[in-house]
Amino acid sequence: MTIERGKVVPLRPRNGGNRRPPPRPPARRRSTWREAFVAVRPWLLLIALATGWFVIDNPEQFEPPAFLQTAPETIAGTFTRCGRGRGYYCVIDGDTFRIGQRTVRVQGIDTAEVDARCPAEAAQAEASTHALQAWLNRGSFRMTARLDEPTDHYGRELRFVTRAEPDGREDRLARWMIANGGARPYGGESRAGWC
Repeated sequence: MTIERGKVVPLRPRNGGNRRPPPRPPARRRSTWREAFVAVRPWLLLIALATGWFVIDNPEQFEPPAFLQTAPETIAGTFTRCGRGRGYYCVIDGDTFRIGQRTVRVQGIDTAEVDARCPAEAAQAEASTHALQAWLNRGSFRMTARLDEPTDHYGRELRFVTRAEPDGREDRLARWMIANGGARPYGGESRAGWC
């Protein structure tokens, strides 16, 4: 409405009085499952990469799938401490043992060295070596290796060591040594000292 010299004059619409409602927005089309997958694909890729990194960074908890490992090798014997005339099966330290001429390093852990730099490391090395020997002597166990990394740069065989428990659970040596044998998780990074 407009005011014209004291009178109120109604405004007339330009289109002759036919008012049209404003146009409605087009109905939202539902996305297909392919479009939804394409939309979340970057997030799925990010989750897969993070999971893969976590698995690779924690070898004491996760073994690679069976198709990326060697065939399981079952070991049964009594382990002694290594030394002159000590036998076919023997324990070198808390993460390394021998089977005949083979030297086996347990994948995923690090323990104190026997040739210690301080009394604290020597005590920890002795405790870890004793714990490894006790676990190995509890019965037969199996060893597997990653196909892409069967040995370390010292020529030792890197092995995942497990035992099937009577109740069907799998007892992983690396996990047991971290919980009970004074070992630390180890994934190939530089190792901290024990002193």
